[in-house]
Amino acid sequence: MEIVSIIVLMLVVAAIQLQLKSNRKNSRALEKILPIYKVERDCIISKQGDVTVAFTLDLPEIFTLSAADYETIHHIWVRAIRLLPPGTVIHKQDWYTDAAYQSNFSPDQSFLQRSSERFFHSRPYLNHQCYLMITRKADNRKPASSVFSNLLRSSLVPQNTIQEQPFQDFMDKVSQVQRLLQEGGFIRAHRLTSEDLVGTNEKQGLIERYCFLAAPDQQPVVRDIEFKPEWKVGENYCQMYSLSDVEDLPGLCGSRITYDKYSTDISKFSIGFAAPLGQLLNCNHIYNQFLVVEDSQKTFKKLEAKRRRLQSLSAYSRENAISKDATNAFLNEAISQHRLPVKAHFHVLTWTSHPEQLKELRNKTSAALAAIDANPRQEQSGAPQLYWAGLPGNGADLPLNECFDTFAEQGSCFFTQETNYRHSPSTFGIRLGDRLTGQPIHFDPSDYFMSTGVISNRNKLLIGGSGTGKSLCMAHFMHSYFVQGAHCVIVDVGHSYIGLCKLVNGYYFTYEQNNPFRFNPFFIGEGDTLDTEKKESIKSLLLALWKKDTEVFTRAEYVALSNALSLYFDKLEANKDIFPGFNSFYEFLRDDYAEILSKENVQLKDFDINNFLYVLRPYYKNGEFDFLLNATENLSLLQQPFIVFELDNIKDHPILFPVVTLIIMELFVSKMRKLKGTRKVIVIEEAWKAIAKAGMADFIKYLYKTVRKHFGEAIVVTQELDDVISSPIIKEAIINNADCKILMDMRKFQHKFAQIQTVLGLTDKGRDILFSVNRGNDPKRRYREIYFDLGGVVQQVFAFEPCLEEYYAYTTEEKEKIKVQQYAAKFNGNIARGITALVTESKQ
Repeated sequence: MEIVSIIVLMLVVAAIQLQLKSNRKNSRALEKILPIYKVERDCIISKQGDVTVAFTLDLPEIFTLSAADYETIHHIWVRAIRLLPPGTVIHKQDWYTDAAYQSNFSPDQSFLQRSSERFFHSRPYLNHQCYLMITRKADNRKPASSVFSNLLRSSLVPQNTIQEQPFQDFMDKVSQVQRLLQEGGFIRAHRLTSEDLVGTNEKQGLIERYCFLAAPDQQPVVRDIEFKPEWKVGENYCQMYSLSDVEDLPGLCGSRITYDKYSTDISKFSIGFAAPLGQLLNCNHIYNQFLVVEDSQKTFKKLEAKRRRLQSLSAYSRENAISKDATNAFLNEAISQHRLPVKAHFHVLTWTSHPEQLKELRNKTSAALAAIDANPRQEQSGAPQLYWAGLPGNGADLPLNECFDTFAEQGSCFFTQETNYRHSPSTFGIRLGDRLTGQPIHFDPSDYFMSTGVISNRNKLLIGGSGTGKSLCMAHFMHSYFVQGAHCVIVDVGHSYIGLCKLVNGYYFTYEQNNPFRFNPFFIGEGDTLDTEKKESIKSLLLALWKKDTEVFTRAEYVALSNALSLYFDKLEANKDIFPGFNSFYEFLRDDYAEILSKENVQLKDFDINNFLYVLRPYYKNGEFDFLLNATENLSLLQQPFIVFELDNIKDHPILFPVVTLIIMELFVSKMRKLKGTRKVIVIEEAWKAIAKAGMADFIKYLYKTVRKHFGEAIVVTQELDDVISSPIIKEAIINNADCKILMDMRKFQHKFAQIQTVLGLTDKGRDILFSVNRGNDPKRRYREIYFDLGGVVQQVFAFEPCLEEYYAYTTEEKEKIKVQQYAAKFNGNIARGITALVTESKQ
């Protein structure tokens, strides 16, 4: 059995010479009045004989819950409280401390990654830890009040301290509470160990942290505590605001309230009832929540006596008559609805090291209390005792005269139910930001949720109107994929990726009069092989060039082409001087294969080689399209991790467009099947509409259904919501096989969103969260918000806030792209140095 006695705890305290100063003339050593006797078996034992078990709680992330979710969590809390025996003290303690993002620079980071790290370095945010302490009061313990407290006197260990059977019974109840809290998957509870409570020489425990209001990652510090003339803990000036009087309480309470900042006239955005006192109160503070479970029969008997006394006095005072009615209503509700009576107390402890900020803290805290319709009341004389009761393990010393009578259902409404954004526990992910401060968040919309069963594929559908930041967002996604080793193939219309492609030294295929598309399907690059799939893709291309869509090819023609390809590649193998390409293949057909067919007496009705050569003559040297299939550079498409096909200038071309789409299809299928263990992603921007017209609808369907099996994902991007509704390809092939839906600002469509919501399969919760996008954004920051829906289970909004370097690399504005190219030209085409110079000038 592990036993950490209070002697060990006090050795740590004595070693750093901590001292409580009640005033300048009368100071008392902390170890003499500390109410903690020992920490044993991971339990806190007080000098009064109280036993406390402590947990750390992982709460749901803020802005991710619906009204129904809050009701479910509230119901779980009520059920958990009902498990505990009378006299149990439930002490929930939420810490909110100022923190700053610390950048992590490493030599293998890309130019944009380093720039982003510099941009977010020291970004302030509010760190949150939530603790739950469950205390079993000692038998025959005197109730705490304003005139009696263990802060005023220390006590010997009571004779009846810990007996094994009552202790085991209590631990069984605590275990049941832990399991019940974790029902539904909203809350996770982890038991705190003795080391977590007491700490070590290098790390502070929870008890020491509370005494000296220390940050979670702060080294052990020496701090004095004094309450007069000012309440100070070390250099920190403290204030306390309490909810302990019925007159100060809100008229109504519930599991949730409407957050007007993110609500619309057709959607109500829900946050927890106590959220204004938690994550939304942006300052150093601790929110202590106490519930004391009462004996129902004794409480009702006492209240009945009070009601009769008030009834006899009601004729003499209107106040007595009102109190009698209130007591009667309380008893009626308790008995008719089987309520559990509890005593409750809540207070917010704030602090700052700058005394000039005390007024601002007072205003912030008062506004937070007013947000839940409570009357702000600052504690003065009672603050020291309430502060002392908040010490982990000392919840039983909460003064009862600082509590009010209520029910477990109402009291648990004042519990905070959310925490800040969490990083995905995955090595793969995208950097986004939380909605409150923009703190960088590592979010994995693919692997992590696949492993947890939330989604069954990695495919994505992104919908965003013009000007919503869709292109910047997708460029950021593709850069994130690229630097993490993925192979990216992008089919675009609009030149959105030209800057990023140059920055990562990718292949950028576009059609210009003096620089047209150039491919070479006959070239076998490094890591590629002439397998059946390669041959089939070349045959499909040749047949597409030879035959019209309405024409069909015969079995004999197919066999003839197969034989021609096999013989051609045999000739290449025997003669290394021949460069593979359509020119040499055409010459082989004309000179060698025609002779072979003649010797074998192949009839024209079986394979008309003259017709074949005549139709494909424009693709041979000096022909109209001789550039298309005879490339001599950018040949290693299989091994190139970043390739962009810009189809804007050929999307209506009857010959070039079908050929290019076939080459794209062959390329990605080849990457899918041959790059084992490598992540593959294909992005089809607005080009999907043109591709579908070119007969590639089946390919899109095939991609979305099979890419998952090859560690890949397909992403389709569109900006027209009508496309989502009207296109059978989007509706049947893409939406049904894209478990991750990413939507940008949809507020302009909110009054005609019902049909789109049905098609996308969004829940009402998802709709309400979606309509909150870009509402109430911080004007001091330049960012857009993005909505993610993962399998209809996880709905969350993130902020995308690019640094200037990222913005110039991703921008789609024509003037800005030209400026970037001009600055890059000053550094011999080095786009990274050009962007650096442009950013430096912009800041100046």
